[in-house]
Amino acid sequence: MKTINAYVLSIMMLIALSAAAQSDKDKALTMARQAIAKERDGDIAGAIKILEEAQQLDKDNTDYTYEIAYAHYLNKDYKAAQQLLRNIISSKTANDRYYQLLGNTYDMQGDSTGAVTVYKQGLAKFPKSGKLYTELGLVYINQKNYNKALNYFEKGIQIDPQHASNYYWATRIYCSSDQEVWGMIYGEIFINLESESKRTAEISKLLYDTYKSEITYSTDTSMSISFCNNAMLTPEQIKKHKLPFGNFGYELPLTLAVVGTHSITLNSLDTIRRNFVNTFYEQKKNKDYPNILFDYQKDLLTQGYLSAYNHWLLMHGDEKAFAEWASAHKEEITNFIKWYPVHKLNVTDDHRFYREQY
Repeated sequence: MKTINAYVLSIMMLIALSAAAQSDKDKALTMARQAIAKERDGDIAGAIKILEEAQQLDKDNTDYTYEIAYAHYLNKDYKAAQQLLRNIISSKTANDRYYQLLGNTYDMQGDSTGAVTVYKQGLAKFPKSGKLYTELGLVYINQKNYNKALNYFEKGIQIDPQHASNYYWATRIYCSSDQEVWGMIYGEIFINLESESKRTAEISKLLYDTYKSEITYSTDTSMSISFCNNAMLTPEQIKKHKLPFGNFGYELPLTLAVVGTHSITLNSLDTIRRNFVNTFYEQKKNKDYPNILFDYQKDLLTQGYLSAYNHWLLMHGDEKAFAEWASAHKEEITNFIKWYPVHKLNVTDDHRFYREQY
């Protein structure tokens, strides 16, 4: 009987200890949320104090160390953040965010070489981290080395197709180049990945403005379209019968789609984009240009949502025109708004778009 009682007592003690441990972790998590709220209110010192207390309750959780380092980063105490991050960067629980923040601390102190080293160390450990490719690209954006930056952004798009920031930066670079075609595609994919932010509005306007600058009307019957440079075909392309996508897979159907329009407005762009989908898929050679975005547009057209989608996509290019259209098409835009959140463009490792596919 004594043995049984001792056994029961031991079990009860284990249960109590387990409940206490769980309680401490729960308490730490609650405190972390309070700290984040203080950060938002600008009370960095208060946030750090709470996070340090939370860390003592859950010592094995390195995320609290990361959050303390992030608070120091917000407070521009980059050396303090570095010291903390170095202590956890090699831990089993480390993730790519740790390397991202550590690299940022170097970059903010003007040490771009140190930042690049850390980001590359992170990629060696987390090779599919789109955010680390974004950070590498941003280092070279700051140095105005746009070609090198673009290489990193596009590599990030390729290996981590759901990470929106690489599309955002690639769009900005391409839409200010002579190869706007890639910016138009990356920008639209970006909006589908990040559909409610200040960056969304920025890219919406950029796409609209790029249409307006690259489709120009000289008379009522003639127009000029320029979304890529008109480089001559190389002998290798001629030999393989491989035509450049920009000229023949995008500009050609777009030229045909523009026929009958006389200016670039939100409504005419809807017409042009609907025409483009039909024209693109009517051209047999476009089977050589598989494109998840154009497939999605075709599906939208089939289901009757493409017009509402086009107006929504480009609305920040002319917000007044969008408001007028939405007022005149209340049922159409309402149905689209209900439908879209669960039918966004599906971007995955097996269903993606990146320029080097072509």
